[in-house]
Amino acid sequence: MKIIGLDVGEKRIGVARADSQTRIAIPVGYIVVDGSEWQKIAKMAQIHGTNWFVLGLPRSNEGNETKQSEYVRHFAEILKKQIPGARIRFQDESLTSVMAEERLKGRRKPYEKGDIDAEAAAIILQDFMEQFQGTMAARVAPSTRPSITVETNPAPLDKKPLDNEKPSPSRKKWAFFAIPVLVLLIIISGIMGVNIWRDKQARERAEYYAKLEAEMQAEVFNFTILPGETIFSIQKKLAEQGYSWEEINTAFNKNYDFWFLAERPEGATLEGYLYGETHEFYNTATVEEILTQFLSGMDDVITENRLLERYAARGLTLHEGITLASVVQKEAAPRDQAAVARVFLNRMAAGMGLGSDVTVSYALDIIDPDRVTYSDNQAALSVDSCYNTRIYAGLPCGPISNPSRSALLAVAEPDDNNYLYFLTGDDGMMYYGSTWEEHERNREKCADLCNVAL
Repeated sequence: MKIIGLDVGEKRIGVARADSQTRIAIPVGYIVVDGSEWQKIAKMAQIHGTNWFVLGLPRSNEGNETKQSEYVRHFAEILKKQIPGARIRFQDESLTSVMAEERLKGRRKPYEKGDIDAEAAAIILQDFMEQFQGTMAARVAPSTRPSITVETNPAPLDKKPLDNEKPSPSRKKWAFFAIPVLVLLIIISGIMGVNIWRDKQARERAEYYAKLEAEMQAEVFNFTILPGETIFSIQKKLAEQGYSWEEINTAFNKNYDFWFLAERPEGATLEGYLYGETHEFYNTATVEEILTQFLSGMDDVITENRLLERYAARGLTLHEGITLASVVQKEAAPRDQAAVARVFLNRMAAGMGLGSDVTVSYALDIIDPDRVTYSDNQAALSVDSCYNTRIYAGLPCGPISNPSRSALLAVAEPDDNNYLYFLTGDDGMMYYGSTWEEHERNREKCADLCNVAL
C-alpha cells in the first residue's frame, strides 16, 4: 500500500511518500500553498495510486491542540472533499521541523525551507508507520523518567525524644540546616537526572535516524534527466541502472495517460516530453514508474505556464512549440534562448528552413549513431531525414531533445528582433545577423566551433 505524508503549513506543504512493504518514508518535495495545492496533491495521489494520507498534527508542549492543529484539521476536511474516498490519519508531531533541519545540516549540502518541510513530512510518515503498522523494527522507545531516590536513615528524623531527654542545641541547629540542604540536593539530583535522560534520548534518537537514513539510502536511488538530454541517452542510463533493454523498450513504447501526449502526431516518441530534473525512486521501481514521474513534471510545466494557449498565440500547436523548444535548447544557453527562438520564428515566417545543425546531428543519431557512413560534415548535412532542417523547410518532424523550462518559455515569449541568422563564436558569445552578408562576417568569429564534426 502506498501512503503520502504531508507536513501542512500555511505557506508550504512538505510531501513524503512510502510503501507499506518497504516501510521507508522518502521526502518528495514541497507544494506552495497558492490555491493549486489541491490539484497537485490529487495528481500525486493518482500517480502513486493511493488515497491514504498521513498529516502531521501539531500540539503544544503540554500535549494540547493549538490553532495550528485546527488549521490542519480544517485542511483535512477540505482534502476529503477534493479527493473523494481519501483516508486520512493524523500523526502527532513534535519538533519535526527542528529535527528535519538537523538532518539536512548533517548532510552538509545546500537546502531550502521547502527541503525542511519535505524532510519533516518524511519523519511524520515514518513515525506513523512504526507506530501503527508494526512491520518495521520498533522505534526506540523513550525510557521512563528515572525515579530519584536518596538513601537516608529516617530514624533520626522520626525518633521522638524521651520525656526526660531534651534535644541538644547542636542537634536543633543541625536539623535547621539539614532539611533545606537535603531538599536542595534532591532538586539538583532530579535536574541532573532529567538532563542525563534527555541527553540519552537525544543520542538514541539521532542514532536511530542515522541508521534509518542509511537503510533508506540502500533502498532508493536517484535518477536524473538533464535538460537537453535525448531518449537515447536516457535509455542507456536506465540500462546502466540495471534495467533490461526489453523492459526499457516496452516502457518507452507504452501509451501513458497524460492529456498532452494526445496532442502528438501519430507515431511520435516520448522525446521532448520527459522533463529534466532529478527524482528519487525505490529499487523496485519499474521503468514505467520512472517515466511517469518525469512525464508528470512536464505536465506541471505545461499547465502552470499555460503553454498550450501561449504557443497557439504564436501559431504553433503544443507539439510544434515543444519541438522548436527542443531545438532552441540544443542551440543556445539560457541567456540567448529567447533571441534564438525569435530567429527561428522569423525564418519560418519568411518561408525559410531552420538550417539548424543540431537537427542534423539528431538525424545521424538515429540513422548512423557511430558516424560510419556519414563520417564528414559535408556528407552529414545531406542526410535524408525529416529531422534534417538543412534540406527540409519548417520544423523537424519531432523534438530532438527534452527541453528545459527556460527553452519552453523562450518559444512562448521570444525576444523582439528581426534577425535571420545566428552563430556561436569561439568566445562562447552569440552573434546575430539580419542579412547573409552580416552572417558571413560573423563567421570570422567562429573559426573552430563552426567546423566541429556533427
